[in-house]
Amino acid sequence: MQTRRVFAVVVGVTVAGANLASVRAGQLPLDPFRETGQSVTPAYEGWYPNPDGTFSLSFGYFNRNTTEVLDIPVGRDNVVEPGDANHGQPTHFRTGRHWGVFTVRVPADFGDQRVVWTLTSNGETFAIPGHLHNDWLIDALHDPASGNVPPTIRFDPVGPAGQGPTGLTVGPRAVTVGAPLRLTVWGRDDLIRRPTDIPFGPPDRPAMTMTWVKHQGPGTVSFSEPSIAIDDASGETTTTATFHEPGDYVVRVAVNDYSGVEHAGHAQCCWTNGFVKVHVTR
Repeated sequence: MQTRRVFAVVVGVTVAGANLASVRAGQLPLDPFRETGQSVTPAYEGWYPNPDGTFSLSFGYFNRNTTEVLDIPVGRDNVVEPGDANHGQPTHFRTGRHWGVFTVRVPADFGDQRVVWTLTSNGETFAIPGHLHNDWLIDALHDPASGNVPPTIRFDPVGPAGQGPTGLTVGPRAVTVGAPLRLTVWGRDDLIRRPTDIPFGPPDRPAMTMTWVKHQGPGTVSFSEPSIAIDDASGETTTTATFHEPGDYVVRVAVNDYSGVEHAGHAQCCWTNGFVKVHVTR
């Protein structure tokens, strides 16, 4: 199969070799949906300022296959540049569109520089730049309309906390193949909800929902409870992860509050990512 390289320049959008519907939605090219054989497109969601003066560039992806889940290890086919090829990007790509699955933190003097994520899969190569253009500022840490903020999470009740797409990263933790690894998250939410006259979901939606997925790693990961609903403003939840091959992994928990879901799109408020590094031996 012939490899096609598509580079999307977000400001003054220019795309070579493909039809363009929405670079922001990660829908390049506009091929018909099929079960297998299609590629994964990286997507740039936007940027937001951090309290310390740095900035976070948020990225997601779109796997256009309806059944084929792809694993693309960090390297030539899955690289973030410049710098270390591994900037925390996923290597495991579930079907469909997934927003804000990792961020790249850049310094206060980043200016007009760019960070580029390149993915090659099923014979196609796509590259998307992240930048600090004003049109791509997102309210990931605070919704000015409602005052809502992302949930706060901890992996230890007295440990550091994280909020937003950058969230919190811990580990590495050690486990052997086939042995369940206990994963506990403490979540706290402000319980600010969208107006009741806006149909964003049923009124009995839980305060928070925690969803666990494999983020990086060479083998299959099974979760005892991949999705956990929490009805209280703060709560402790536990799942176990079982790894079926040795290697280095990252598992991610997406903690969504009542008003925000992972598919919140451009605004990205209000959910929080948590990442756990795991080293698995036989």
